[in-house]
Amino acid sequence: MELNTIESQDVGTATERQPAAASAAKKVFVKTYGCQMNVYDSQRMTDALAADGYAPTDVIDEADLVLLNTCHIREKAAEKVYSELGRIRELKAERAGQGRDMLIGVAGCVAQAEGVEIIRRAPAVDLVIGPQTYHRLPDVLARARGGEKIVETDYAVEDKFEHLPQPRRAEVARRGVTAFLTVQEGCDKFCTFCVVPYTRGSEVSRPVAQIVAEAERLAEGGVREVTLLGQNVNAWHGVGENGEEWGLGRLLFRLAEIPGLARLRYTTSHPRDMDDELISAHRDLPALMPYLHLPVQSGSDRILKAMNRRHTARDYLALIDRIRAARADIAMSGDFIVGFPGETEADFEATLHLVREVGYGSAFTFKYSPRPGTPGAEMEGHLPEAVKDERLQRLQALINEQQRHFITSLVGRTISTLIEKPGRRPGQKVGRSPWLQPVIVDEKAGEIGDIIDVRITGTGPNSLFAETA
Repeated sequence: MELNTIESQDVGTATERQPAAASAAKKVFVKTYGCQMNVYDSQRMTDALAADGYAPTDVIDEADLVLLNTCHIREKAAEKVYSELGRIRELKAERAGQGRDMLIGVAGCVAQAEGVEIIRRAPAVDLVIGPQTYHRLPDVLARARGGEKIVETDYAVEDKFEHLPQPRRAEVARRGVTAFLTVQEGCDKFCTFCVVPYTRGSEVSRPVAQIVAEAERLAEGGVREVTLLGQNVNAWHGVGENGEEWGLGRLLFRLAEIPGLARLRYTTSHPRDMDDELISAHRDLPALMPYLHLPVQSGSDRILKAMNRRHTARDYLALIDRIRAARADIAMSGDFIVGFPGETEADFEATLHLVREVGYGSAFTFKYSPRPGTPGAEMEGHLPEAVKDERLQRLQALINEQQRHFITSLVGRTISTLIEKPGRRPGQKVGRSPWLQPVIVDEKAGEIGDIIDVRITGTGPNSLFAETA
């Protein structure tokens, strides 16, 4: 399963090269690619490095350590990493000419997939570290500073969860009033298009006590909304505080008891792991936001079977009916892949039919691209790029139409909004709707962290405009 992919981002916001500031403290620059879990992992790496004396910077020229936290979902992901490493190599050489050292590290799923190949192709890289070993980063750095080239990609997810540092309260406060929290990692589904089982390993659930402790720490730092993360987050299970086996639904109820935590979300889900208890949580738990990302990938049963999804289009639509019966105002989101090997026009039309049946509030659409080592890459019937492009455009046009319909349906309604940050323009603040849209309000409407009722007065391309109700 995939988490929603996002644009690459740095620890801070600045990306231009600027003169390095004189400072005795070591500094780390982290560039994050890919999904929300990579964002979470980058934050945890920063936390682990804080104990080793590294402070985060958003100016790469200041950095004593540059980390690329990579994603392997997109096409040619590894080549993009090597291109970026070429630019950083030049900066490292420039720094060396000034008598200043810089270490370069590659983390994430490309690191896991490529391993020693990264060191071979990019000798300027000092360390390669996989997603399961970030807690070892300070030890790895100590060896790298001694001149050793390090590749740490062993699988030990339970070890990772056990030793991940708790974020410091000051650091939590700096990051804002929303946060990610990993509760599950890895995937056992082995969809034929997906590389995640090979880069993140098998499904492992984080223990309840660790999850609750981190959530409490986040709330103490001012976080009001937490999104639980996992490649198959609704496959999470564990022994609860009462000694009974819990699923994700029961965990959500427990987290809702934490003082200060007002909103809960989770992503990404698999239709086969959406059980009765979790559906009931959407009905009975006010803190659980009415937004669900539930990827289906295709509306064709033939293609779903080739993808090894192990559900049919009818199964998916029946599940949507049950979810909406539990929570009428829920907005559905999904993932779709067009142009999977062997996909016919009739298969694609079945996908369009499913989209019309569901009516999505948002969705992510992708052209199929083969991932090395996955069964899909070896299948017959790969489609020409022109066919995939044309189908993607048709599907995206339908999704755009549904998104516009959903967002305009909110005009005139009164909704709750979490005020999240200052607006881009003077006199504005930006909130977050229950369905994840940015909500633009007057700066006097409330303070950051407040949850207020607003009336939607208009829409932008991707946002809502509101006044206090």
